[in-house]
Amino acid sequence: MTNKILALVDGSAYSHSVCHYTAWIAGRLSASVDILHVLGRREGTAGSDLSGALKLGARSALLEQLAAQDAQNAKLAQAKGRAILDDAKMIIEADGAGPVTQRLRQGDILEAVSELEPEIRAIVIGKRGEASGFASDHLGSNLERIVRSSKVPVFVASRSFKPVTKVLVAFDASASTQKAIARMVDSAVFRDMSVTLVHAGEETTAMRTKMEEAQLALRTVGLKTTAEFASGEPEAALKAKIAEDGFDLLVMGAYGHSRIRNLIIGSTTTAMIQAVKIPLVLYR
Repeated sequence: MTNKILALVDGSAYSHSVCHYTAWIAGRLSASVDILHVLGRREGTAGSDLSGALKLGARSALLEQLAAQDAQNAKLAQAKGRAILDDAKMIIEADGAGPVTQRLRQGDILEAVSELEPEIRAIVIGKRGEASGFASDHLGSNLERIVRSSKVPVFVASRSFKPVTKVLVAFDASASTQKAIARMVDSAVFRDMSVTLVHAGEETTAMRTKMEEAQLALRTVGLKTTAEFASGEPEAALKAKIAEDGFDLLVMGAYGHSRIRNLIIGSTTTAMIQAVKIPLVLYR
């Protein structure tokens, strides 16, 4: 297994938290870190074709000015990207993690992540991107795309960093949830933590058996575990549970065959990510 964490950073308020969570994860895994900032396809390049403006009668002097402005904007975008990477590296190294590699790319972020994915163990991304501002009903435009396509766990950072000691697992016995349990067993990230399995739905003998099997697996590596059933819709039930018991991290399967699947990866937004204020780890 590769032992490298990929942190996706931009100019958003969440990038500071992304850096701290990346350092925290890397420290527990003794992993190296890649930090990636991606410029838009036009953002970091000059030389836009302005010849079409001639048809509108623009003078050549104006075109020259526009071209110069275009080149200046490209230089500023490149400089901003390098500054973001420098700041991120400083934060991560100050937290005691590393070595850190900086990567500045241009184009589509999904393509950039896919290129690096064979070399990484997990991805850390902010809940909202630079363009989202602070709108609670607007998730980062790239978040859902990355979760849908990623073959490695995706850690979705909240706005503020907080060390993790209490973990809630949204348990639905799906293949992705079973994979999450297996990864938790094998990962040093979860060592010495308290883990609570919660199934939002009817209590059945079959589901109770699946939860007990998961508990046994987690206990074999020394994790303290409990299992509970919660009534109501998963979004509301899990949100209430987090608020009542003060969990620091929510672990969920990104794909499954229950009501949770429709909440995690919807056609437009990720309702569960919107509902909670703590970070999430999504396993596919």
